[in-house]
Amino acid sequence: MSQPDAVICDLTPIAVQKQRKVIHVDMDAYYASVEQRDNPDLRGKPVAVGGSEARGVVATASYEARKFGVHSAMPSVTAKRKCPDLIFVRPRFDVYKAVSQQIREIFAEYTPMIEPLSLDEAYLDVTDNLKGMEIATEIAQEIRAKIKAATGLNASAGISYNKILAKMASDLNKPNGQAVITPKNGPAFVEGLPGKKFHGVGPATAEKMHRLGIETGADLKARSLDFLIEHFGKSGPYFYGIARGLDDRQVKPDRVRKSVGAEDTFMVDIHSFDPAREGIQPLIEKVWTYCDANEIRAKTVTLKVKYADFTQITRSKSGVAPLGSISEIEDAVSWLLHPVFPVNKGIRLLGVTLSSLECYYPRSEAQLSLTL
Repeated sequence: MSQPDAVICDLTPIAVQKQRKVIHVDMDAYYASVEQRDNPDLRGKPVAVGGSEARGVVATASYEARKFGVHSAMPSVTAKRKCPDLIFVRPRFDVYKAVSQQIREIFAEYTPMIEPLSLDEAYLDVTDNLKGMEIATEIAQEIRAKIKAATGLNASAGISYNKILAKMASDLNKPNGQAVITPKNGPAFVEGLPGKKFHGVGPATAEKMHRLGIETGADLKARSLDFLIEHFGKSGPYFYGIARGLDDRQVKPDRVRKSVGAEDTFMVDIHSFDPAREGIQPLIEKVWTYCDANEIRAKTVTLKVKYADFTQITRSKSGVAPLGSISEIEDAVSWLLHPVFPVNKGIRLLGVTLSSLECYYPRSEAQLSLTL
């Protein structure tokens, strides 16, 4: 038997196994919804969390703002131009984390198999659940109702037989809705999807697929495993599987990633330190929020700088002990960013990555922080 056939067998669900039931819960416009909940004056109005009218980047936009084309990672000046009545609100990550903990406690009533992706979304494996409920759609409905009752916030959910389809399903009836993709209709569903809609397909991969004539899931399915490995390397088997509605990744509780990063491309090239430091702040907050929510800390901070001519550099700093607060990360990023200036060419992209991640334990005063 050839190697491709062996991979196919690994990806195909085994009939004798119990059918997996996976729920992806995704809070609707999470940060903005919390702000509207806590401030009645913001309700029904276009709200952007993060940034300011003059500078910065939108972290989350309310649905009222999204009607004008405002979205996360958009420069604030662009967002304001699209929506002149947009209200900017400073983020309150301590509040978002506290609400996220309330939501996780609700998840834990149904299953210990919880894989958080961020403060506002998570996978749940409810195949064998604590309530003994057989229908996953009913579990999702109950969870969403309990979240609404406990927090006043709306959640959307996707239900399917694997993670990739559950995540896709959670987007189908947003906001405040849910959808199910069954084993029967899963393969046909993915065949009709644009390639760029698949999880893990970013702009560069989408452009590469376009050059190869891959526009839809059906086009992807028509390519052989060898072809996909040749052009996409280690991602080839993954694309081969998802084009058939297959994803054998397990829901992994308390997982610790090897690294977590965020980057942003700016509408206008940056030439001085202050705009660069302000532009990278939302990225720092994003990676810190993930680490704090998942109770992990990093020993290494890496700065990525891409110039207007698309050349790029990275600079890293490691410490003997994990960074224990966002201020320590901010200091480390500033320390790495300062030597980049002055620049001879504009900066079009900045990124920050935290690595050497480990589970967090309260540090004693004797432990050392990052040495700068």
